Amino acid sequence: MVFKRLLGALGVGGPSVDTVLEDGAALPGGPLRGQVHLEGGQSDVEIDHITLELVARVEAEYEDGEAEGFVVFERFTVGGGFRLGQEERRSVPFAVQLPWETPVTELYGQPLGIVLGVRTELGVAGAKDKGDLDALAVRPLPVQEAVLEALGQLGFGFTTADLELGHIHGSGQQLPFYQEIEMSPAPAYAGAANEIELTFLASPAGVEVIWEADRRGGFFTEGYDTVNRHAVGHDSVGQTDWNAQVDAWVRQLLDHHAGRMAQLPHQGGHPGFAQPGYGQPGFGHPGYGQPGPGAPYGGGHAYKDDSYGEHHGHSSGPGIGTAVAAGAAGLAVGAVAGYAVSEMLDDDGGDGGEAEAAEEEGGEEE
Repeated sequence: MVFKRLLGALGVGGPSVDTVLEDGAALPGGPLRGQVHLEGGQSDVEIDHITLELVARVEAEYEDGEAEGFVVFERFTVGGGFRLGQEERRSVPFAVQLPWETPVTELYGQPLGIVLGVRTELGVAGAKDKGDLDALAVRPLPVQEAVLEALGQLGFGFTTADLELGHIHGSGQQLPFYQEIEMSPAPAYAGAANEIELTFLASPAGVEVIWEADRRGGFFTEGYDTVNRHAVGHDSVGQTDWNAQVDAWVRQLLDHHAGRMAQLPHQGGHPGFAQPGYGQPGFGHPGYGQPGPGAPYGGGHAYKDDSYGEHHGHSSGPGIGTAVAAGAAGLAVGAVAGYAVSEMLDDDGGDGGEAEAAEEEGGEEE
């Protein structure tokens, strides 16, 4: 869908712009192609630059609540330095590379609830104005898809997905936010954790797969989050039994989680998940922080910080919308209501990676 509007800052009779992306979902680290269509106004103008901004809707945690806003996480100058004549029509093609950590917005064509957009900025005679805004669809890399498909086959259910402003220490994270895909445990893992959260951090070398087990506290108990990290190469897709590998990763996470929970006051362990040797034959449990099968460049400890540098303990609410089956994996995803790119605000942005003020109720400017 293309959003076209007159550039308000340039006055009535100024040029208009719309950007059309190529059909189909892009890949993290892959090319994004399209055309910027310009139409001249009532007089000739000098086009200083045409800049594309990648924008994400993110959540930020505060001591007394949460707020949502937008982050510009990449900028590309794709044209400029020419005169646009009166009522002249001109198209500027572009091809740029998405950041490797660009979040996944869909799985098997089903939306995950992540809001990404491409916003066009046109610079004319020293003035800047935000032009049209297009929804950006991103599908998973083969490794990411293999992990998600295995989770579906193991019986995990999709709950929700969001973007968190903050950093995962012990990882190679580059962007100022990370994606969390929240899953309800399969029956075989029930009771060991309330939910499993999954984060992918892709790079040219491979993908870091970061797992978090969350068990909320009650009136007389204390909750605790456990985070494990594994890394796999892009070439491991056809060489790995993903159901067995993901099962081993999850059980290792829950073993570690149960051990930590047992050390908390008034907490009991989870028999079965803390027993040595528990897991798939041939996998077992490699030492924590050591590479397991399908992890050619290792793994290790990690922990999540929110935007204020405190340990991350976020847990979102229940899934939004209607659960539907997604592909052969049977992974249930939510058809998200209420989030549309047309709701995104055209507030002024800074350089890539800086949070933009777009506050919701209950939050304050960072």
